[in-house]
Amino acid sequence: METLKLYNGVEIPVNGFGVYQISKEDCKASVLEALKVGYRHIDTAQSYFNESEVGDALQETDVKREDIFLTTKVWIDHYGEGKTYNSVLESLRKLKTDYIDLILLHQPVADYYGAYRDLERLYEEGKVRAIGVSNFYPDRLVDICMFSKIKPMVNQIEINVFHQQEEALKWANKYGVILEAWAPFAEGRNNMFKNETLLKIAGKHHATVAQVILKWLNQRGIVALAKSVHKERIKENFAIENLVLDDDDMALIKTLDTNTSSFFSHQDPNIIEWFGNLIIQRRNKE
Repeated sequence: METLKLYNGVEIPVNGFGVYQISKEDCKASVLEALKVGYRHIDTAQSYFNESEVGDALQETDVKREDIFLTTKVWIDHYGEGKTYNSVLESLRKLKTDYIDLILLHQPVADYYGAYRDLERLYEEGKVRAIGVSNFYPDRLVDICMFSKIKPMVNQIEINVFHQQEEALKWANKYGVILEAWAPFAEGRNNMFKNETLLKIAGKHHATVAQVILKWLNQRGIVALAKSVHKERIKENFAIENLVLDDDDMALIKTLDTNTSSFFSHQDPNIIEWFGNLIIQRRNKE
């Protein structure tokens, strides 16, 4: 399996299986299927409310724990020095493992500096193999790279063909940070799967549009996180090892960039308010 090397030497598989919005009822079976077809990178989060089900799958699979790259993310309500540390210990319990391969701060709001100091502590104690952030815009990423003891190794952000994040990639590369793409299919928005350019490239390579998108990310040095509860799509999304996009393909995809999020902007005050209200709503759900 193709991997990228983090600046601390840890290798991360470029094709990851994400479990965002996968229900508790479907999560274990989906993770087991992903592992069965060859995925070795599983991405969850405290706020997905399915860490326990991911842990159940890890207990049940025949794949050795050391062969699986496991990621989870700290939710905003658990930010703060000491508080974040304890929340990760709880994630370890739910995931039924004694270490996490990658731990990320989920959003760039609230006391993320206090939270990040706890990630550094967890890393130094060997409870996590790598640390990083999620949804950090280039300015916030550079800020935490410059003023923390241990630079983030990963930044997980929205990246898709309509929001290609060239500026984010430039700054991440400068500081040796690997980018991961959440929602690489943008949840099918803007008729992504019917886009004429993508269909043309897919037809040329006898591939699907989804496969083209995932390979496009990998060829840019970006980890792709795909999600599905359907066995055939899980298998299809993983089967991109032999697909190679040429320079013309990459140039055509580049023309699709609108440099606009398909979801939201953290620079919108309304979104920050929304996160604050979401914390209150979710406190009783955990």
